[in-house]
Amino acid sequence: MTPNCPPSEPDSSANPNPLDALTRSALGRLTLGLSPAALAQAYADWFVHLASSPGKQQELREKAQRKLTRLLLHEARVARGESTPCIEPLPQDERFSHPAWQLPPYQTLYQSFLLLQQWWWNATTGVHGVTRHHEEMVTFFARQWLDMVSPSNFLPTNPEVLGETLRTAGMNLVQGATNLWEDALAQASGRPPAGAGDFRVGTNLALTPGKVILRNRLVELIQYAPTTASVDPEPVLIVPSWIMKYYILDLSPANSLVRYLVDQGHTVFMLSWKNPGAEDRDLGMDDYLRDGVLAALDAVSSVLPRRRVHAVGYCLGGTLLGIAAAALARDGDPRLATLTLLASELDFTEPGELSLFIDESQIAFLEDMMWTRGYLDGKQMAGAFTMLNSKDLVWSKMVRAYLMGQRAPITDLMAWNLDATRLPYRMHSEYLRRLYLDNDLAEGQYEVGGRPVALTDIHVPMFVLGTQRDHVSPWRSVYKAVLLTDTEVTFALTSGGHNVGVVNPPGIDVPGRGYQIATHAVNSPFVDPDTWAAQAPRHEGSWWPAWEAWLRRHSGARVAPPAMGGKARAYAPIGDAPGQYVLMP
Repeated sequence: MTPNCPPSEPDSSANPNPLDALTRSALGRLTLGLSPAALAQAYADWFVHLASSPGKQQELREKAQRKLTRLLLHEARVARGESTPCIEPLPQDERFSHPAWQLPPYQTLYQSFLLLQQWWWNATTGVHGVTRHHEEMVTFFARQWLDMVSPSNFLPTNPEVLGETLRTAGMNLVQGATNLWEDALAQASGRPPAGAGDFRVGTNLALTPGKVILRNRLVELIQYAPTTASVDPEPVLIVPSWIMKYYILDLSPANSLVRYLVDQGHTVFMLSWKNPGAEDRDLGMDDYLRDGVLAALDAVSSVLPRRRVHAVGYCLGGTLLGIAAAALARDGDPRLATLTLLASELDFTEPGELSLFIDESQIAFLEDMMWTRGYLDGKQMAGAFTMLNSKDLVWSKMVRAYLMGQRAPITDLMAWNLDATRLPYRMHSEYLRRLYLDNDLAEGQYEVGGRPVALTDIHVPMFVLGTQRDHVSPWRSVYKAVLLTDTEVTFALTSGGHNVGVVNPPGIDVPGRGYQIATHAVNSPFVDPDTWAAQAPRHEGSWWPAWEAWLRRHSGARVAPPAMGGKARAYAPIGDAPGQYVLMP
């Protein structure tokens, strides 16, 4: 009863003019993949409307005068021996947390910077007539420029760096220069940064024992070996995102969600996506659905016949799994027992700051860049994600490494993050247009097998996880699964970001770590996300045990562990985990 997904056919009408594609591809290397036209449109919209708004201009002049007065009064209080700041950094801004920033003249420097930052936010927001998308773009890039010129980024204006320089007689700068040289050589030669080589897949990453039981042109399917005398009868099928390599869920043993599930008595299967090359340029979303999720589900159903499946999706893998679940429900296929979505969006009207890179101009620019190669390079995509949090991921990191001379130790999660993947030309174009730009899935217009699917057809219990500081899948957007489906939804909100919030094992004492969880029953009134967050009970520690208990509640009585692979020749073990695809460069 697998939904009919015909093989994808390349859409020749979508191919750009070769000369245009080559020109924009060359331009994209200079702009780091950002469309100059999109930026020009945003700034023109903002500037023209601001130039024709004398009331807004007067308001900004008055704000500038008030902020200057605040700073001068603050300086007068400092001269009298008072040191209370006139403006505090935002809670997540730790650039000025060192006590030395409270000493003159550094307090004046960072206070001036924060007031300037606040003024620019006022200048780029609230200009009547500017479209919301353009306002968000101008605000974002103004913040990027300000973060770049922050006094914390420079030796003469950073008291913490100056103090370290005096303490070490300048050896921190010598070490920082060494770090800079090492990083430059590594980048020029294509080698991973210092310390990343200490982590290797199959050596100290992705170590959970298992067998590859399926390999096709897009995926390998891994079945993990049981470690308990009995298991829940319903297997767990995990669909990771192909924007990332699967072993984020099977890092070092202490951080492995797969190992945790296996040790709790679950039979776990997981997809490992192939890293596509230029020859895969015409693979589309239908291919990823048919040869990925549905092929894996068929394999699990063959290995464990008459067993319903706990389906789990992470990030874009969860979005694809949501499409598959809607298609299965539409066609009366009963194989899913539950559906778990981890930091996955089903509605893309509020995708957070990622929307800054998604409009017709930007997507067309990316399509031209991908057309020349046949894929989107993983490093370019990683650069876009880094830009969303450049304050912490770029500038603060550079200060620590090149001015303080201190290397942050590479963790298993950081090593995984450096293991970039590529995206096929056609799939990435369809993904951006059909989901982000047109929002077809949430609006019931996404077609599988030539017919639209509806999320309201999903009636299996759902567990949906959002993370508080997610720049990729904002938790309020993830929460919309409660609104879009017609089933029982248990929603959990955990501390951390898109990756750290998910890779959140129990038994580790992390200050402030915790989660909220509550169940939205079928036919109960909708509760908006902010009201939910105010009312849902909070728990300390990892969300993993709460989710595992939820899986257990939706499982039958335990049975003996199954054999590895199926009796049918098609799904006999063909190799050991982690398989071949994860090792592809």
